[in-house]
Amino acid sequence: MTQFKGSHILSVNQFNLDSIHTIFNVAERMAPYALREKRTRVLDGAILGNLFFEPSTRTRVSFGCAFNLLGGRVAETVGMASSSLSKGESLYDTARVLSTYSDVIAMRHPDAYSVREFAEGSRVPVINGGDGPNEHPTQALLDLFTIQKELSHAGMSIDGMHIAMVGDLKFGRTVHSLSRLLCLYKNVSFTLISPKELAMPDYVIADIENAGHKVTITDQLEGNLDKADILYLTRIQEERFPSQDEANKYRGKFRLNRSIYTQHCKSNTVIMHPLPRDSRAQANELDNDLNSHPNLAIFRQADNGLLIRMALFALTLGVDEQLEKYECPVNWYSRKADF
Repeated sequence: MTQFKGSHILSVNQFNLDSIHTIFNVAERMAPYALREKRTRVLDGAILGNLFFEPSTRTRVSFGCAFNLLGGRVAETVGMASSSLSKGESLYDTARVLSTYSDVIAMRHPDAYSVREFAEGSRVPVINGGDGPNEHPTQALLDLFTIQKELSHAGMSIDGMHIAMVGDLKFGRTVHSLSRLLCLYKNVSFTLISPKELAMPDYVIADIENAGHKVTITDQLEGNLDKADILYLTRIQEERFPSQDEANKYRGKFRLNRSIYTQHCKSNTVIMHPLPRDSRAQANELDNDLNSHPNLAIFRQADNGLLIRMALFALTLGVDEQLEKYECPVNWYSRKADF
């Protein structure tokens, strides 16, 4: 089982089923705090270094809010240009200094394995918020948590499910990490739908097949969605392409709207997307006409991300058994529980 206290969270390869269950159990206990039904000040006085050297809204704010909800304070650095990295400082030196100012660090960086390099110089736990096209372990955990919850409503489990992953599977780090986590389960069927040039990397497919799962690879959306229990879409990761013109070749290649869903998916297929979805007319991989569809889980995914990141902070800082000890009431009006 993973040792959480004082440990870095850098890759999904760190986890086994026992450690995943531990994270999920702690995440469930975070719901009353996220819904503002009560508060906990268990991390009062602690400081999160929130270092995002690549553009992010959702993940960055989610990490910060998760820490705030546990009573901690957040110190942020946003953008490469505003940091000493732009002056040639190494990741190791940056880590040695900034870890002095923090109790835990969440970091995103555009280069693969950069967060691991940073962690080698850090004196405090580092949580990977995404390292280029490589991994996004907290997203994978929240995706898996969402899949488990969504399937349980239908009396199903992750074992034996069928997932269709659609879009940019080459540069989409979320599908890389999620696929590796799903390798821990039994009899999962994968349908990987992408342009041939943006196919899932061979090493990820090898991991899936070596775990004994079935893989179907195709560049056609039609005719390949009818068995999916989970439909996981990704946008074209245009920031990873050598040019905008190259990225534009694939934008809008695969789109899902209510009509396509009704024609080609099962009535209970769950729709997921790591967000942000590209809603511009030339892309629009996930149409707004699905916003009110009960099987659209994308916003439930985002909600679950808060719970997962709260759980990881509590576990890495060793306060997961102290949450209730530091509880206090909420003295303001909140509508969150109504949604």
